[in-house]
Amino acid sequence: MDVAATFGAPARNEGRYAEAPAAAMRVLLLSMPDSFEHTPALTMRMPNGALASLAGNAGAEHQVAIADLILAQQSVVPTVERLMRQHQPDVVGLSVMTFQRRTALRLVQLIRRINPSVVVVAGGYDPSLATEAYDDPSTGVDIVVRGEGELTFRALLRALSRREDVSAVAGLAYRPSPGARFVESAPRPVSRLDGELELPKRAARVLDGYTFLGRPIDIVETSRGCTYDCSFCSIIEMRGRNFHTFDFTRVLADIADARARGARAIFLVDDNITLNVARFEALCAAIVDAGLNDVHYIVQAMTSSIASHGAALAPLMRKAGFRYVFLGIENVLDEDLAFLRASAKNARREGGRQVGNATLQAVEALHAHGLFVVGGIIVGNPDDTRESIETNLAFARRYVDWPYIQHPTPYPGTPMTEDFRRRNLIVNDRLEEYDGTTAVVRTAHLEAEDVEFLRWRAERWMKVRHMPGVLRHYPGFVLRHGPEMLAHTFRGSTWRSALGLESERDVFKRYKARRAAEREYVPSLG
Repeated sequence: MDVAATFGAPARNEGRYAEAPAAAMRVLLLSMPDSFEHTPALTMRMPNGALASLAGNAGAEHQVAIADLILAQQSVVPTVERLMRQHQPDVVGLSVMTFQRRTALRLVQLIRRINPSVVVVAGGYDPSLATEAYDDPSTGVDIVVRGEGELTFRALLRALSRREDVSAVAGLAYRPSPGARFVESAPRPVSRLDGELELPKRAARVLDGYTFLGRPIDIVETSRGCTYDCSFCSIIEMRGRNFHTFDFTRVLADIADARARGARAIFLVDDNITLNVARFEALCAAIVDAGLNDVHYIVQAMTSSIASHGAALAPLMRKAGFRYVFLGIENVLDEDLAFLRASAKNARREGGRQVGNATLQAVEALHAHGLFVVGGIIVGNPDDTRESIETNLAFARRYVDWPYIQHPTPYPGTPMTEDFRRRNLIVNDRLEEYDGTTAVVRTAHLEAEDVEFLRWRAERWMKVRHMPGVLRHYPGFVLRHGPEMLAHTFRGSTWRSALGLESERDVFKRYKARRAAEREYVPSLG
């Protein structure tokens, strides 16, 4: 589609309509229904925080609606058809991760059938770091917002509403003419979060049902960025190696807004909040002082920071309402940490010197104050053997409360991707399976399916072991949904397998088939 022509703008070389009156844009923002294996919709349905931030910064004159399709996993097509009829959008925006690309492109085809003239904008990690995948005009995507979206999307809506040429908007990939390939505008610097962003607009959400173990949940961010360059992570490629923070006045207002709208659990989605431990300690105190500690908080944390400061930090976190800590353990073996470029952030230090791995000390500090540890571990690295994987699984079995064990995945823009390609270890190019728990790369010693089988076999029982802890803290949810939780965890099992009449490999094969079927949220419109 020629975006300029659609809105009556002149061709790119004819300048702008500076005098053209602005028209309010109707905008529909969609996040994809695809969910991770470790965060099934049964137990966790979180909003896409980026979309609420886009809505809050789009401009007051525009009408923005947000639909997180994880809330409609069983009815994606009729839900989108209904929303398109109700809101009659001029612009549809999609937030996409790599494993959601297939679903997103199918949705674009559906949207195009409903309204061929709508402007389709894609953003998020996948379009930003793999723009070439959306380059063919047959994808139906008109514009890609590259990198952080708030200021770019605001400027894009302003240009469209004024019938101006979008080429002047920094941070885009756009089509200069119908059927053309993408042309990239100037890059947009990352936001320093120094007052230029408004609060998220949660009122723009048109679906409801966000929950975490039965408690209404929302998303808040207090900072963005990370200064480490782990090989599995896309953050550095997405926004550079930096760390910027929101001031506490804004953070507390954001938390208060989420709480006022019913949230009783909040996930602080910062890339690495523990880069500045003193600030995090002060934030915990500020949450208490503001009386916002009746909410259950979830946070991601770095092992070295928790190990070094846990004695003081962990009790503050508990007092502030924190319950679950996603701990970036990554791996317990030094050689794997070296490949993952995660040695520094998992190092235990004394007197400024590295004296070992920080993981166990971090886990013990959190457990000492009643905090649950979600253990982020990566197995199936290039030189992993069965023994090295089992070592990590044994650690998780003994020390973590909820396993979040993944396989290294060659996402666009990650340093590990080139290493996997160079060593010819990538065995699966079906991107819908790039969800972290499907092994898509082999090791030098094990086939990908064997790697995944080892994780799957062990992880199910780790999850069951955590059930009593969940029952103590969220009894109503477990009493209502315990059988469903077990059924999800043991997908593929039958009475025959329970009696030992079938092998675990047979069960694993059925699980894989079920998981593949679950990914079919939108049929191909081919």
